[in-house]
Amino acid sequence: MAATATKPAVSEQTPATTPAGPVPFDFSRPPIIEGFNPSPRFRDETLKEKFLRKTKENPFVPIGCLGTAGALIYGLRAFHQGKTRQSQLSMRGRIFAQGFTVVAIIVGVFATALKPKQ
Repeated sequence: MAATATKPAVSEQTPATTPAGPVPFDFSRPPIIEGFNPSPRFRDETLKEKFLRKTKENPFVPIGCLGTAGALIYGLRAFHQGKTRQSQLSMRGRIFAQGFTVVAIIVGVFATALKPKQ
């Protein structure tokens, strides 16, 4: 018995062309969205300018971050020196400072959401 190789039946047709109707989207321009008017950017702000603006909007977040970092550094230093009681207390203070920071972020988000749009 000889095995015969069979080719799958594939018709060799040219792909169908797209209809000549209107194109739903022009790729050379951005899409038009009803009710959305993008405000033009006057200039991009630097990292320092953005940090200062965000700090003025919600000053408790950087304060909480500094408190967290300070408690962590102090606790690690106390742990390294063998002061376990002081290390434990400062780690609890760090957790409090982290909680304060999270609450400050949440309050800032709600305050921004409730602020009237200009």
